[in-house]
Amino acid sequence: MTENNLPWLPNMLTSSAAPQSLIDEYGCAVYGHFDGPVSNLAVEQFKYFNEMDKPASSWAKHFDYKQFQFVSIVTPHYIIGVALADIRYVGSAFCYLYDIKANQLIETSWLKPLGLGYQMSDSPMQGKAKIKGGQGQVEFDIEQGLWRVRLNTLGIEAELSLQPEVLSLPMAMCNPTGYSGWTYTQKHNALKVTGSLVINHEPQPLQRVTAGYDFSAGYMRRETSWRWASINSLTEHGSLGLNLAAGVNETGCHENVFWHNGERHLLGPVHFEFTRHRDKTKSAASWRVYSANGQVELTFTPKSCRQEKLNLWLLKSNFRQYLGRFDGCIIDNFGNKHQLDNVFGLTEDHFARW
Repeated sequence: MTENNLPWLPNMLTSSAAPQSLIDEYGCAVYGHFDGPVSNLAVEQFKYFNEMDKPASSWAKHFDYKQFQFVSIVTPHYIIGVALADIRYVGSAFCYLYDIKANQLIETSWLKPLGLGYQMSDSPMQGKAKIKGGQGQVEFDIEQGLWRVRLNTLGIEAELSLQPEVLSLPMAMCNPTGYSGWTYTQKHNALKVTGSLVINHEPQPLQRVTAGYDFSAGYMRRETSWRWASINSLTEHGSLGLNLAAGVNETGCHENVFWHNGERHLLGPVHFEFTRHRDKTKSAASWRVYSANGQVELTFTPKSCRQEKLNLWLLKSNFRQYLGRFDGCIIDNFGNKHQLDNVFGLTEDHFARW
């Protein structure tokens, strides 16, 4: 439900045209929110320095660069999550299929050493990311900023195109990270889906399917953690997309954004309240996700969880991605209040040392 809430004063957040190159003529990253994808990240032109202001070695410049891509596909009966990551030392990927009615999640994963057996796109505008093995294969193909997803795993056969509504803008931004790094993040939720999707030999109609993607790359902190929430939903009041995060991308700009019928509303900072350490014999407690100014007030009730812990000495990952339902409200930047009732989405709690 949407209603007007005139007393609320919106965040005056602005964005600018995307630069052709993320790295300028001085070797520095261009920061801010953009109105579209950056065509060329130009990593090779970046002048990278260590903590003592000395030029970083070629080894450090190569291995300190990280990137990952994620796609979420939501149907009336299933949720599919697919991720590929390159942290230089290893490449990894996962795919899960969640049956909403049965509350059942199945998954598979890949782990490849030092650039072998996987590929990542260098550009959020054009490129290909893929990985394959005995578990099947996944592939993201980006052409002129539009994403195509190919899956052959877990009983999923997919050839899908993710298409924004007319004039719908992604959230694209770059922030300084740590002492001398930067992170470019681009996300777009509540996208239309066309193509072919077959699950367990059963073709899936696509009229009520929506999806979102995440492209993130840069010189990220060696040790980091974040909390995240995401929604891709088709409701009786139209399409609804949401991306909220805390712990990353908070130096100058925030990656928080709400889409309603394709219209983008940049949001301010948010807080996540939840119980990380709990009695495992009990069901997961609800999360509260909110902003101090009242623009976001959501409760998330987990139903299932995809989790993984990796301790590889120099590299560590403690990953939990929850699937569940959101209730509450969001106020857009025109003062309109959008009520969320039992809307399916994701949250994530992640620690990484890479």
